[in-house]
Amino acid sequence: MPRFDLPLQALRAYLPEVDEPTDFDGFWAATLRESRAAGATAEAAGASGNAVVRTPVPSPLALFDVEDVRFPGFAGDPVRAWLVLPRGLPRPLPAVVEFVGYGRGRGLAHERLHWPSAGYAQLIVDTRGQGSQYGTGGATPDPHGSGPAAPGFLTRGIDAPETYYYRRVFTDAVRAIDAVRTFPEIDPAAVAVVGNSQGGAIAIAAAGLSDGLVAVLPSAPILSDLRRVIGLTGEEPYAEIVRYLAVHRGAEDRIFETLSYFDGVSFAKRATAPALFSTGHMDTIAPPSGVYAAKNHWGAPAELVDYPWNHHEGGESVHWERQAEWLAEVLAYA
Repeated sequence: MPRFDLPLQALRAYLPEVDEPTDFDGFWAATLRESRAAGATAEAAGASGNAVVRTPVPSPLALFDVEDVRFPGFAGDPVRAWLVLPRGLPRPLPAVVEFVGYGRGRGLAHERLHWPSAGYAQLIVDTRGQGSQYGTGGATPDPHGSGPAAPGFLTRGIDAPETYYYRRVFTDAVRAIDAVRTFPEIDPAAVAVVGNSQGGAIAIAAAGLSDGLVAVLPSAPILSDLRRVIGLTGEEPYAEIVRYLAVHRGAEDRIFETLSYFDGVSFAKRATAPALFSTGHMDTIAPPSGVYAAKNHWGAPAELVDYPWNHHEGGESVHWERQAEWLAEVLAYA
C-alpha cells in the first residue's frame, strides 16, 4: 500500500475546521440528562429493572476476579460489560474502561488481560448491536430501529442526529464511566478510557462528554474529520456512507449535518484529560489525517505516536507497552 495521505510535517500542522452545529453542546447535554434520568428510574426498580448489576462469573483465572456487569445505557437500555479485577493489590484500584473495534463485541473476559496484569481494574464494554462480525461475540442488543440504511452500522438512523446509531453508542460509553465510578473497588478519580479503531472513536467521544477522566488512549480512531476521510479511500466502514450517498443522491448536506454531531474533532476540543494517540501512515481505514485532526484539536496535553509503515494494525503490542508506560507516568502525577 503506497502512502496516500498528507506528509508528516503537514499532518503535524493539520488543524481543520469541521462542521459543528450551534446546538452541539445542548444536544449532548439533553441526551445524557435523559439517559441518566432513565437509568435512575431503572435503579429505583431494582434488579427487576435495568439497574447496575454485578454478577461474579466462575473462571479458570487464578489471579483475577471476573464479573458480568449490566448497566443502563442510552434510554436506560441494558448494556453488558466484563469487569476484571486483579487480586491481591491495594484498593481502590485505578481503572481502564475499554471500548472495542467495529463489528466485535466484548468477547470473553480472558481474551484481554494486559491491563489487569498491569494492576488496573478493567471494564470491557460491549457495543450495542455488534459482536457478530469477528471475535467471540457480544451480548447487548440495540432495541431501537432505523430508517433505510446500508449494511453495517455507520448509516443506521443517519437521517437525523436524534435517531443516529452512534448517539446511542456514545451515550452508552458515558454511562459505562458513570457506572464504574460507583464500584467500591475503583478509584473514581483514576479512570482512563482506551480503545482501538471504533473503540478509539468511542473513547474520544467519552472524553469530550465526561468530566474528571485521568487519561485517554485512542489508537487509530475512526470518525474524526468526516468531511475529509469519507471517500478518501474505498475501505470499510466509510464505504458504507459512500454507498448510501450513491443511492440517496442529493442527501449529502442532510447526512453530513447529522454526522456533524458525531465528529471526533468536536469531542476532542472539549476533552480535559491528557491523551496518547497512535496512527499508522498506511492506514486506509482510519486515515492519519483524521487521527491528527482530533489530536491537534485536543483540549488538553496530547501526544501521538506515528507508525510510518503500518496499516490499521498500528503498533499493536509494541504500542501497548508505550501506553502502559505513559499511563503509569500520568497517574504518578495526577
